[in-house]
Amino acid sequence: MKANADLDLIVYGATGYTGRLVAEVLARQYGPGSGVRWGMAGRNAARLSEVRAAIGAPPDTPLVVADADVPEQLAAMVDRTRAVITTVGPYQLYGDRLIEACAARGTDYLDLSGEPTWMAQTIAAHDATARASGARLVHSCGFDSIPFELGVHFCQETARARLGTHVSRVKGRVRAVRGGLSGGTAASGMATRIAIQKNPALMAVLTDPFALTPGFKGPPQPPAGAPMHDPDLDADVVPFLMAAINTKNVHRSNFLMGHPWGTDFQYDEMSVVVPGTPTDFTALLAGAPKPGEGPSEAERASGSYDLLFIGIAADGRQVRVSVRGDLDPGYGSTAKMLAEAAVCLVKESPDVPGGVWTPGAAMRGRLIARLQANAGLSFTVES
Repeated sequence: MKANADLDLIVYGATGYTGRLVAEVLARQYGPGSGVRWGMAGRNAARLSEVRAAIGAPPDTPLVVADADVPEQLAAMVDRTRAVITTVGPYQLYGDRLIEACAARGTDYLDLSGEPTWMAQTIAAHDATARASGARLVHSCGFDSIPFELGVHFCQETARARLGTHVSRVKGRVRAVRGGLSGGTAASGMATRIAIQKNPALMAVLTDPFALTPGFKGPPQPPAGAPMHDPDLDADVVPFLMAAINTKNVHRSNFLMGHPWGTDFQYDEMSVVVPGTPTDFTALLAGAPKPGEGPSEAERASGSYDLLFIGIAADGRQVRVSVRGDLDPGYGSTAKMLAEAAVCLVKESPDVPGGVWTPGAAMRGRLIARLQANAGLSFTVES
């Protein structure tokens, strides 16, 4: 545990749209007397003060001026907190200096990255440093990929309890999504496309389900790139846009935990075709708000999602579990997941060593319990 920090958490990017939502969650859930000491950081002190007042945070909530282009400010921010929550993306454009500072100084780090090419680079560049310093660097703490990664974990634990063993095959099926994907997701996708245009070799990372498991290559994965009929649901399914990042995080989680689900584990994600509901997630992404913008509170409250996970044993027996969220996935639910992941890491996970982690592998059932208690997610055994 970092002993010299006066804060548990700092929200970096608190004047941006998503960062402000995270700070608002912390203000509502972790006020005075909660035992969580947190602050807000950004480039402009006046704007930070305005946001602090607007979200109803206590007037003594610390404000930290830190610019990604000023290393001294980043270092000072990182030194005074146990963990930094960053919403400043695309991370491949704006995240390198911060994650490097956290790794070197033993400060935990959490982000919303859905950028697998950049994540692969951070594993190569910072995992050894973080292991030595004790910093836990945790990517993908929003809709990509917490509900999917923890959904598989919950499915596997259900299989172990009901079938007596983990299963080597899990299907992820998106049954419903209400609410668009975030502007940050759209901007990250564009940044990744530009990076691949400059360096075509990065396409191999994007298409490899084991791109985030250095030194390990698992078996061929089920086809998920074209519409098909799923006999286990007796329904048509189509490719799911976010499967490219979620599947990598699921396999990394299995890898980090020592392959409890087997080295032959297979996982795929697709979206169930339901008449009258959109299945073109590419169109949803194209219509996402610009970074820094987002839906109204009413629009966030009207959103939701429903995910199904089917665990299939070698003898054909199955378990089915669901993960549901009560707000729009890209903003409202993501803000709550990121905040709760940070509190869980700092307050409930002293046993997790340094390194580059997935939230599920680092926090497992502790995070599931916290998300159900505080973030509007439900994890349910269906059969």
